[in-house]
Amino acid sequence: MRKVLASAAILAVAGSAMATNGDNMIGVTPASEAMGGLGVGMPIGSVDSIFRNPAWMNSEKGFTVSFGGILFMPDVKARYSGSTNGDTGYVSSRANFFTVPEIGITNRINDQVVVGIAAYGVSGMGVDYRNKDPRLANMHTTLQFMRIIPAVSYQVNPNLSVGVGLDLAWGSLDMGANMCIDSNRYGLIDPGECYNAGGGQSSSYGVGAQLGIGYKVGDLTVGFNYQSPVSMKYKHVFDSNGDGSYEDLKLQQPQEVAAGIGYRVLPNLKVGLDLRWINWSKADGYKQFKWKDQTVIAVGGEYQVTPALKLRAGYNYGKSPIRSYSGLNGMMPTNNIPSLAQPFPDFNVQWFNLIGFPAITEHHITLGGSYQVSKHFAIDLAYVHAFEKKVESSGQSYTVDATSGNPPTRYALENATVRAKNSQNEIGIALRWSF
Repeated sequence: MRKVLASAAILAVAGSAMATNGDNMIGVTPASEAMGGLGVGMPIGSVDSIFRNPAWMNSEKGFTVSFGGILFMPDVKARYSGSTNGDTGYVSSRANFFTVPEIGITNRINDQVVVGIAAYGVSGMGVDYRNKDPRLANMHTTLQFMRIIPAVSYQVNPNLSVGVGLDLAWGSLDMGANMCIDSNRYGLIDPGECYNAGGGQSSSYGVGAQLGIGYKVGDLTVGFNYQSPVSMKYKHVFDSNGDGSYEDLKLQQPQEVAAGIGYRVLPNLKVGLDLRWINWSKADGYKQFKWKDQTVIAVGGEYQVTPALKLRAGYNYGKSPIRSYSGLNGMMPTNNIPSLAQPFPDFNVQWFNLIGFPAITEHHITLGGSYQVSKHFAIDLAYVHAFEKKVESSGQSYTVDATSGNPPTRYALENATVRAKNSQNEIGIALRWSF
């Protein structure tokens, strides 16, 4: 099974992505993304439904296969300023272009049953500040998370359908930074006490499930979907205390609850609204890094211009799970990150969030459409823009004194502020065959 998942991961995740609702993509197919990430309350397409609400797989009449991908272009910047070490100004991450493929197949077995399987790159983050300003500690991260989902949908009656999916998850994490230790606690650092804490790329596997319900009456559709948490353990990924032993990191993708509604306003116009709750605050890893829960709102519509051409537009909003704080403690290591050996002070938690994992974008506008090239072949396109969001936190930072030489020779306790900016553009395309 692990060989199957690893092989599929090569197809489903070709890079990490600074995703948009926390570390989740707002949608997995161009049809959904072009409408703000809809798909829970109304059917967008059978392949997209495998991920968003498997009950709606019953919206397709026969056999469908879709293959496509997203060109993801984040613009991420970090900034550190301290009373001793000065100000870096905003420094741009090198991680600014990724590809995120998706592939899926659905097939109607009979009047009641549709089965399908799909592989998606659904979550991820990544920055690269290596050989940039040393005050950013050569921070570099890569988180990739994908799901292979076999699913089945059952038509209970003409109005009601239910669907279930098995989430076979693969993840990969790399988290590296230059760290220093003060073994004598005198504020002096031996040159050998600075080290690269990263243990390299680590892969993990997990299993989850989802349940979807879809109800249709006339021009109105209503849907519900529950996605269970998926627990992952990335082995030997980070050395938090400088003892030369790389520790494991638990990082659980959180549970999600979603509901939505769709309505065909005119024969050639349909609109929808989805609400999705993401439980970051109870997920191992994210909880200890103090991520907040998100309520995501997605609205969108589709207009049938001609029998062959559809135009789509939407909007997506989710408040950043990483918030701004002031007066953070930089001395007391009170935050135990599972399963790192060294607890982190509050300021260091925010430093890792904003420098290494700035998943902070909130507002997104989306556009796109599809064109039916022939009876059996269509092309879907999407464009998503996430507006720039800035988050900053301040407090005491017990940090390397950058003025004390190269390599540094002492620590400094300073008043400091850490900041992150993130905006994004992405282009999605999918080729779709239906028979």
